[in-house]
Amino acid sequence: MEHRLLGGLKVPVLSFGTGTFGGNNEFFKAWGGSGVEEATQLVDVCMDAGLNFFDTADIYSGGMAEEILGKAIAGRRNRVLISTTATFPMGDGPNDLGSSRFHLLQACEASLKRLNTDYIDVYHMHGFDAVTPIEETLQTLNGLVQSGKVRYIACSNFSGWHLMKSLAISEKYGWARYVGHQAYYSLIGRDFEWELMPLGIDQKVGTIVWSPLGWGRLTGKLRRGHPLPETSRLHKTAEQGPPANDEYLYRVVDALDEVAKETGKTVPVVALNWLLQRPTVSNIVIGARNEQQLKQNLDAVGWNLTAEQVARLDKASETTPVYPYWHQRQFRALNPTPVDFYNR
Repeated sequence: MEHRLLGGLKVPVLSFGTGTFGGNNEFFKAWGGSGVEEATQLVDVCMDAGLNFFDTADIYSGGMAEEILGKAIAGRRNRVLISTTATFPMGDGPNDLGSSRFHLLQACEASLKRLNTDYIDVYHMHGFDAVTPIEETLQTLNGLVQSGKVRYIACSNFSGWHLMKSLAISEKYGWARYVGHQAYYSLIGRDFEWELMPLGIDQKVGTIVWSPLGWGRLTGKLRRGHPLPETSRLHKTAEQGPPANDEYLYRVVDALDEVAKETGKTVPVVALNWLLQRPTVSNIVIGARNEQQLKQNLDAVGWNLTAEQVARLDKASETTPVYPYWHQRQFRALNPTPVDFYNR
């Protein structure tokens, strides 16, 4: 298993997402419903493959995913890395959400209890809180780091200016800074490259990719002229996930099919390997309903697509950026793409 840096922390390039643990409502049930026994088996498979980084969130099945993960890693906490989140609603009260000092201290203690651990390795703000002063959020997170309850802090789903302003405030006061940004990025969702990737390169913020298969669309099961497979979370969750035009999706899948045949790999494995070759990507969160899916996704490491294959996938998945990026790309000598800039 290859490792990359997230701040000063060495993490495996793949982490296992626990959104499939619990399944206590219709939304998360569509992802999966692993209980403690199956979750433990999946953790075992991960550990055997050198994947010891587990990503969860307090909102996953109302805290059940954290509880199940805590039981699945019992007796081996010192050998695993845990990433979890705060910010999104965990109750009906006015202070049961957000990144205020009140909510973060409460949320962190609750996650520690559910996970049955004394510390969280990477603590994410699950989304940007535009109501709470950024200074309040970062000072609170710095206190959690100083106390030893959190080792590293990260953010998720931030805009470029959200992240840059946060980094500037941390630098101003000498507080802990966000070492990672968990963001949506896939072969059918490359908006990340327009602003967030250049920022990550410039500020040395590692990317942890969520939904690397485009919300389940790049599994190889979605095909032009065929109905949605009977077993797919898209039946119940499509509207909550990132959008994707059907014809655009099929064009990318066609290109993935060609490369998959050339490499002898599966469509999702090729899509994951493409991501592992992109600038700033420190880690990709993979999910699995069962052991078979997990073992298939683990095949994304230990090999690389050729430069020509990467270029073909780049071309098939290219879209016109929004302003001002389409304008900047008319002057590539001054504004190279982040991939070109990183590789020059």
